Amino acid sequence: MAIICTATTTSPAEKEQEPKQSLENDQTLPLVFNPSLLNLQSQIPNQFIWPDEEKPSIDIPELSVPFIDLSSQDSTLEAPKLIEEACTKHGFFLVVNHGVSESLISEAHNLMESFFDMPLAEKQRAQRKLGESSGYASSFTGRFSTKLPWKETLSFRFSNEISGSRTVHDYFSDTLGQKFEKFGNVYQDYCEAMSSLSLKIMELLGQSLGVNHDYFRNFFEENDSIMRLNHYPPCQTPDLTLGTGPHCDPSSLTILHQDHVNGLQVFVDNQWQSILPNPKAFVVNIGDTFMALSNGIFKSCLHRAVVNRESARKSMAFFLCPNKDKLVKPPSEILETTPRRYPDFTWPMFLDFTQKHYRADENTLDSFSNWVITNKNPI
Repeated sequence: MAIICTATTTSPAEKEQEPKQSLENDQTLPLVFNPSLLNLQSQIPNQFIWPDEEKPSIDIPELSVPFIDLSSQDSTLEAPKLIEEACTKHGFFLVVNHGVSESLISEAHNLMESFFDMPLAEKQRAQRKLGESSGYASSFTGRFSTKLPWKETLSFRFSNEISGSRTVHDYFSDTLGQKFEKFGNVYQDYCEAMSSLSLKIMELLGQSLGVNHDYFRNFFEENDSIMRLNHYPPCQTPDLTLGTGPHCDPSSLTILHQDHVNGLQVFVDNQWQSILPNPKAFVVNIGDTFMALSNGIFKSCLHRAVVNRESARKSMAFFLCPNKDKLVKPPSEILETTPRRYPDFTWPMFLDFTQKHYRADENTLDSFSNWVITNKNPI
């Protein structure tokens, strides 16, 4: 797809004014996403049913994405060109021979399964608070009342600053207790591996854009990122709902590892296309923040996740984000050849916008830019 996120006709204020859930007896209670109970019903609740124009497609083609071999001696010559071709069109590519331990990936997947297999009450000990980006979320039922995703997630912060070197480990111990120390150790190691991998990818992105290969690596060296575990349970009517609705990632770069179940779809050339699971590869895609850093040259592309009737699907997503003090603006080399498209901003400003004012979609970056300009937010 060559989707450039264009301005939406729905204002952030309108997006916040969604109707609350209400029961027939006029008592207002939050809907609880408990798939083991919901799947006993003949039909899923209306809140999970998506509009006809957004319902999943049955048969879709596979998206052709380049494989970037990070171990190849020619990677510094060939990879930037392949990445440029992909990122100017749709922003997705795969990395193989990435150097991340297979045993670490396997252990992270196993622990993810253990967490989501726990009783709902146990998972809710890490309940995500409204307006925050960390914690357990059961389909965002506390935040939205329509077009709910058929999924549950656990998100937590990772800091690559020296002072924040044990952020993930401490999150699990402080939130869920000492018996989750193994979770904290494994996901601390996994996030550190993802941070290192993302910095290697940033070097290639810099070369692809004609910028010094250290520029973006240095920009993200002390990244303050988000790790998310995704669980998409089986659904009795998968043709009516979505695991994740169509959106562009607000972050800078997403590094995704899928299990064996197909479900990731990208909107390219005016149609949905799938990226099949590959246990040896990470799926990488450009996010809105890096789209702004590239001044719109590299695309943050619309994508979604679908569910199925037979099998649960799980994935792990590392969302690379700048340090909170970094000013997001394109390097001078890019601005010499292209007119400025987006205002200066910081990642906390953008994150706050997506958590409190706007539901991420294909228009998030332009809507945020308009919001910054209209509100004259100081940097």
